[in-house]
Amino acid sequence: MIRKERAAFRAIHDMAKIIGKEIPNIPWQNKPEGWRYPVWRYTENPIITRDNLFFANSIFNSAVVPYGDGFAGVFRVDTMTRDHTLVTGFSKDGVHWNLNDEVIFRGYDPRLCETEGRYYLTWVNLTPHGTTIGVAYTADFKTWTQLEDACYPVARNGVLFPRKINGEYMLLIRPCDRGHTPYGDIYLQQSKDLAYWGKYRFVMSPQKNWEMTKVGAGPTPIETDEGWLLFYHGVLTSCNGFTYAMGAAILDKDEPWKVLHRADCFLLAPHETYELVGDVPNVVFPCAALADADTGRIAVYYGGADTVVALAFTTVDETVDFIKAHDLIKA
Repeated sequence: MIRKERAAFRAIHDMAKIIGKEIPNIPWQNKPEGWRYPVWRYTENPIITRDNLFFANSIFNSAVVPYGDGFAGVFRVDTMTRDHTLVTGFSKDGVHWNLNDEVIFRGYDPRLCETEGRYYLTWVNLTPHGTTIGVAYTADFKTWTQLEDACYPVARNGVLFPRKINGEYMLLIRPCDRGHTPYGDIYLQQSKDLAYWGKYRFVMSPQKNWEMTKVGAGPTPIETDEGWLLFYHGVLTSCNGFTYAMGAAILDKDEPWKVLHRADCFLLAPHETYELVGDVPNVVFPCAALADADTGRIAVYYGGADTVVALAFTTVDETVDFIKAHDLIKA
């Protein structure tokens, strides 16, 4: 019924469309009555806390993809020694998760995407010379093949596109330094084989006050008929430290280093206790998004206060309309 109603509505109205697979069991809650913003939180947040694993100090900034008849994920677990580790987990509904206690890689802030029959993981890999972007793939989330790192130190926020564009893999990165970085721009690099990377392109830099310190790519970009929908994080430095919020932009489908539209304000910022209070206060950090091509629904997984995993919802129509109504590019 939802599909038929949406198709009929699209015939009358100019609505955005997700290009991809259907996810009939996508986690979902309807928009609260009277809610005026394009993104709304799951009422039972947080969905994952440190109590999900006995050795965890915190579990946050994690990645999720459809898998089988449910979902699989790679989760950032900072241990009680404060080591940065990644573990896998599985869920039937995308909300209630069983996490494994076996560490698959050292590092943090994973992203996942499925392409060419494999599930590709990118993450912030830890080396003696600084952070780089690790790349690995799996078919079953049990056995992993690690490839060459995708760039030299130092970089973070490595995010693969879910398919080749013009015959090449595309990876968003944020070059940085070994500290908490004076560099705040998103770049794109390209590869024909996931081994040799080049053809670097500038994508975007901080523009408005809410993101003025730095920006970094978030979940795997979502392909739409408008272009690539990119959720990203932006960071404000105030007299009380950093504040992380979520923004959104639309990138060109064939040349994704070109930003077609970009909201001038955040779509989700720290507001609830689990976003305001934690190991790192005032953090909303998106790392994964499920997008259902049938209904246009989008479920965003994000880290709250560097301590927990939370869930928020939107639709492709609401987000695209919001970006265009607050367009930094067309202003």
